[in-house]
Amino acid sequence: MAQKYVTRAEDYSKWYNELVYRADLAEHSDVRGCMVIKPYGYAIWEKMRDILDAKFKETGHSNAYFPLFIPKSYLSKEASHIDGFAKECAVVTHYRLKNAEDGSGVIVDPDSKLEEELIVRPTSETIIWNSYKNWIQSYRDLPILINQWANVVRWEMKTRLFLRTTEFLWQEGHTAHATKQEAIAETEQMLDVYEDFAQNYMSMPVIKGRKTANERFAGADDTLCIEAMMQDGKALQAGTSHFLGQNFAKAFEVKFADKEGKLDYVWATSWGVSTRLMGALIMTHSDDEGLVLPPALAPIQVVAVPIYRTEEELTAISEKMKELSIKLKAKGISFKFDDDDNRRPGWKFAEYESKGVPVRVAMGPRDLENGKAEIARRDNKTKELVDFVGLEDYIEQLLADIQSNLLQKAMTFREENTREIDSYEEFKKEIDKGGFFLAHWDGTPETEERIKEETKATIRCIALDRKEEPGLCMVTGKPSAGRVIFAKAY
Repeated sequence: MAQKYVTRAEDYSKWYNELVYRADLAEHSDVRGCMVIKPYGYAIWEKMRDILDAKFKETGHSNAYFPLFIPKSYLSKEASHIDGFAKECAVVTHYRLKNAEDGSGVIVDPDSKLEEELIVRPTSETIIWNSYKNWIQSYRDLPILINQWANVVRWEMKTRLFLRTTEFLWQEGHTAHATKQEAIAETEQMLDVYEDFAQNYMSMPVIKGRKTANERFAGADDTLCIEAMMQDGKALQAGTSHFLGQNFAKAFEVKFADKEGKLDYVWATSWGVSTRLMGALIMTHSDDEGLVLPPALAPIQVVAVPIYRTEEELTAISEKMKELSIKLKAKGISFKFDDDDNRRPGWKFAEYESKGVPVRVAMGPRDLENGKAEIARRDNKTKELVDFVGLEDYIEQLLADIQSNLLQKAMTFREENTREIDSYEEFKKEIDKGGFFLAHWDGTPETEERIKEETKATIRCIALDRKEEPGLCMVTGKPSAGRVIFAKAY
């Protein structure tokens, strides 16, 4: 009997955890709070990484790599930055082990204490700007447009695979500019890159917005973000782009001579997305049967399963599938022919369904005789018999349809779960049901903090395209310049 898995309606959190295991994406490590990303999960991340990396290079950025360890004194140089990360830092204090005299194992050698503790990178602004001070002397050295693909560590008390782990993978862009306007333009440009990736590759609609001062990145003058809605109505911050002003340049004394020879501090940005996007991808599209992947990010876009009884039937079907494979690969479509005779077709159907493969092709002797193949699409689970002649063109269009259908479905869900609200009492009653709530706020951090403490909801962002609609704060009744987006979030 097939194992029964929990549904989204029964227990959304358990459904998510089970799906990550069922789809063979990742598993918990023996190292507390850390995960093992398995080959299939890493293949999806690689596709994300490769697409984003190409986009970064198209916008003039180059990749580099900076140390994993950051001297503690570096973090002390920018006060708000260390204040924001102090509670999440892992600290290296010694550099050597030795065998215990009682034979019980290895111990830290007390004589190997570091003169200065090293922080395992929670983010790289400080170590990078320490390098930039050696790279920048004049306006001719600017701009510097660098991205780093790396791992970071932020000590988490409560973890969940992909969404919040102690160690995770990400990219972090760090740029240096001669003018404020140029740095702001960079911040906005990279947010647009993230929006394009989320919507056109992940099929995940996002809202571009600005974080409030309370939610701003530690050390930034301004933080822009993209916010997405998951199927349980919670928000997920899918990417951020920060205008850092001259804060890190001042902390590390990074000055440049302009064309007139006048010295000024450099202007900075940083921006990043992480393996948290994997969690967003899962929760945006997947169903009770398993993972649902947009074709643009699926490691296997098309899988073919032969149905046969004799070796002769398998040989004939294999020839047809080889022909299809050549034509699909010529179109840049990834294809797998699964002729493993250790598994029955029904098992394979369920396996590829749980892994989210967008299109499944099945062919048996009768299909072969009639020049047909059965095509099943993962997103809406429909099947139809299609002529084998021209099948590669049909599948190409089908993949495009699936990609756009997933985006439209997610957009419809978000629209149906977004509402305006004016009463704080009603807000407190409704917020646990999930969704985005557009409400007036008086602009003060005190009111924002009160709402967070009383409801666990936060201001996800002030939408960049919001209409300036004066009103009254739902909590205090004080004037408000426009509605902001509240939600509970991951």
